[in-house]
Amino acid sequence: MKPVRPRHAASLILLRRSAAGPQVLMGRRPTKSRFAPDVFVFPGGRVDAADYDQPVASALAEACVRRTGADPRLAAALATAALRETAEETGLVLPPDHGPLTLAARAITPTNSPVRFHARFFAIDADHASGEAADSSELENLAWRSFDDSLALALYDITEAILRTLQAEGSPFLMTYRAGSTLVRALP
Repeated sequence: MKPVRPRHAASLILLRRSAAGPQVLMGRRPTKSRFAPDVFVFPGGRVDAADYDQPVASALAEACVRRTGADPRLAAALATAALRETAEETGLVLPPDHGPLTLAARAITPTNSPVRFHARFFAIDADHASGEAADSSELENLAWRSFDDSLALALYDITEAILRTLQAEGSPFLMTYRAGSTLVRALP
């Protein structure tokens, strides 16, 4: 069987500081989800046609565009998709400002999967978001969790790798992940 071509997708890793240490926002995909049922994930989803050419307050940094592995127009659509999906899935709104985003990881779903994505994982400080995080039809059990609590959840290996690297590095990094192999590089 010929592998399914991966679709472009983006996720947003929202990080916040608390007295107990850093926390990340994650939720569980519903049992009836076609992709990743009952798995905890960062908010995100596929790029829609409307995500292209949206006005933004400031563009992605040139280095961030380069790290996406995409041309500037697609990179901007990926960033817009990450912000849009976060609002849809969590109720948290971020201004259409790509400037504060960093790219933490890229991953391509393995070739044997019937649903495949070429996902980019952007990261941002939660201070850029407004509103209250709440469950939605796309993410349940949504909560701010410590890295240790997050790592105890049902996760895909890419999500676990991102969390472990964030916990160890404590700063932006670039991870490229493909079918069971991970390459982690510190950002300049």
